[in-house]
Amino acid sequence: MNIGILGLGTVGGGVVNVLNKNQSEIARRSGASIQVTHAAVRDINQDRICPTDDLQLTQDPFEIVNNTNIDIVLELMGGTGLAKELVETAIKNGKHVITANKALIATHGNELLALAKDNNVHLLFEAAVAGGIPILKSLEQGLSANKIEMLAGIINGTGNFILTEMRDKGRDFADVLKEAQALGYAEADPTFDVEGIDAAHKLAILASIAFGCELQFDKVSTEGISKIEGEDVTFATELGYSIKHLGIAKQIDGKMQMRVHPTLIPKTRLLANVDGVMNAVLVKGNAVGPTLYYGAGAGDEATASAVIADLVDIIKGTVSDDILGWQSFETMPHQTVDEIESIFYLRLLATDKPGVLADITTVFAKHNISVEAVIQKQIDAQNNAHIAIITNQVKTGEINAAVNEIQKNDFIQETVKIIHVETLD
Repeated sequence: MNIGILGLGTVGGGVVNVLNKNQSEIARRSGASIQVTHAAVRDINQDRICPTDDLQLTQDPFEIVNNTNIDIVLELMGGTGLAKELVETAIKNGKHVITANKALIATHGNELLALAKDNNVHLLFEAAVAGGIPILKSLEQGLSANKIEMLAGIINGTGNFILTEMRDKGRDFADVLKEAQALGYAEADPTFDVEGIDAAHKLAILASIAFGCELQFDKVSTEGISKIEGEDVTFATELGYSIKHLGIAKQIDGKMQMRVHPTLIPKTRLLANVDGVMNAVLVKGNAVGPTLYYGAGAGDEATASAVIADLVDIIKGTVSDDILGWQSFETMPHQTVDEIESIFYLRLLATDKPGVLADITTVFAKHNISVEAVIQKQIDAQNNAHIAIITNQVKTGEINAAVNEIQKNDFIQETVKIIHVETLD
């Protein structure tokens, strides 16, 4: 099998290295000799993390997708413009395509998968979701006997690193973000990571495999971690929780919900103890119950592991013709944000005077909200206090309406913080 790579950076170089390092083992499992023969790069003279003596390098990526001697194309360059055009061209030329490009699959996957089916080739993307964790294969194959009820994942290592440092070392968000950028975990523009867009891309892919629906990135409710403050981390710890940035997908009463947001998780849950840049996905099936998949969510060889696993599947002919299960899918409506039920954590900065808690609970009662836990701490000589509250399970629309009403009181000193709480039962 002759392989052409689009992009020979971190992941592309990792693929070459892993193929070289584990050549005999991969050949044993695939039954074929796999050889990377060509690679498209931006600059031929740039130093690489992999050997290139046996590769024909080009700065024209169309030489790869139009080369009749190449059987499979690995799209590892990123982006959704040129990458989409190249993938389309490769598919139309009858080539299988493997990609690690979550943005491309989340936003254009439906049409690209349909095009691949029309041209009798495969488009695979295990590496697009959680690096080296084989979560898509687990959903599609290992859990195929189950109706998936829920999945919840830490699927962005940058955000997880930041929240871990804030919890363990008492650092603030901006300080840890600078370190994440210096370490190469976060880009110079970290928006995709810290505002949840990267996780939302991945969640859309996970949900499509888990629930047999079309990719629906535009239906993911998305919130980042940039507004998480040290007080929230401290209160969460005292209340028995850890804050994680989760992607969550569920089916509730025949409706889908997909959401990415900061979440308080009980410290006793395994997912709450996934720290640093590691990823993990919790999947609950109606037969097997909860299962947890943990590992490196990024990195050259970890991501290469997932790319090569797709490669082996294509060579062995073990790929489904309908990877998303669309043929048996019945269109489900989506829950609106206001319909989503959750437990909530609220943090209020309020003037500490008699009647404040009574006024707050009166508003809660109007919206059928009860209080499960509360902590109050005096913070300054001006008689201001932080009040942290854990509510019962309530619709998001009700909690927002209650907070908007509370916010109008003159004893509230700043915007009320609202964070979801998930018990993951």
